[in-house]
Amino acid sequence: MEKGSVSIHFVQSALRSIHERGLDTAALLSEVGIAPALLEAPQARVSATHYGALWLAVARTLDDEIFGQDSRRMKVGSFAMMCHTLIHCTTLKSALLCMLRFFNLLLDDYRCSLVSEGRYSRIVIQERALNQPQRVFGHETLLMMQHGLACWLIGRRIPIVAAAFAYPEPVYSAEYRLMYSTQLRFNEIATSLTFDQTYLTLPVIQNELTAKEFLRGAPANIVLKYKNSSSFSAKIRRRLQATAGTEWPDFDAFSAGLNMTRSTLRRRLEEEGQSFQAIKDQLRRDMAIDSLCHSSKSVIDISVELGFAEPSAFHRAFKKWTGASPGEYRQRMHKMDGM
Repeated sequence: MEKGSVSIHFVQSALRSIHERGLDTAALLSEVGIAPALLEAPQARVSATHYGALWLAVARTLDDEIFGQDSRRMKVGSFAMMCHTLIHCTTLKSALLCMLRFFNLLLDDYRCSLVSEGRYSRIVIQERALNQPQRVFGHETLLMMQHGLACWLIGRRIPIVAAAFAYPEPVYSAEYRLMYSTQLRFNEIATSLTFDQTYLTLPVIQNELTAKEFLRGAPANIVLKYKNSSSFSAKIRRRLQATAGTEWPDFDAFSAGLNMTRSTLRRRLEEEGQSFQAIKDQLRRDMAIDSLCHSSKSVIDISVELGFAEPSAFHRAFKKWTGASPGEYRQRMHKMDGM
């Protein structure tokens, strides 16, 4: 099973400009291996790899890496050129300032800036025409690119303390809590991500060789945020994936297995913008979806395999993750497969 998944809402948003131009969305979905019927299932998810392939296909079709969300196209190749430019910056602060100037040069309708106040800094995105409805997917796309690129430049995930959005809360806002922060505000003057400004002093560690490798995996690796394969978060994921869900250790046992104290492991995970519980929840969600869609195992058997003490606990957790019960999700997905 591929790591990570993306809500179908982001697939629908990526396709909107294709549809508005009268182009063939079904052919595009077929090209990247996404079943068109999934668009009718609000709880559906696709793999990060499939979404990344769709991102590239839409960008190529429109010759626009921001999918028609600005009055000027961000031509294909712009993001790669930006990456190769930013690796020559010395610190994250200088790289962010350069990156945001880059976006301000490329785009006409958005203004991006870096604001520092006290111990925190914010990446800020504003639409220049404030009296117009905000283009939600434009904000989402810019945040994905900017935060993902910032994390890659310093080789670690940057924890987001709080996130604000210049538009009403969308129905899929639960995704934002996983993508950014549990501290969310909507209907704000600007869209922004707030983080500890100590990250601004960290050095840019990438070079031409690593940039080529990064771009080969883009945009899937920025959609889910940059993941360092040698990070503690990645080590925990690999260990958990290699262990039956019924045998997953608790935090104390896991830290002992790494020969680390609880406080040290917690600090290291916080530095990577993760928590032990969040890693387990995300893995369980994607493993549950995979089993429901691609096996005949009963819901009870799946809940046991994932380490839930009671099927009712699995039902509650799954509904929190997807908005549907396990049975409803399976029924909807199997119905989609048969269409």
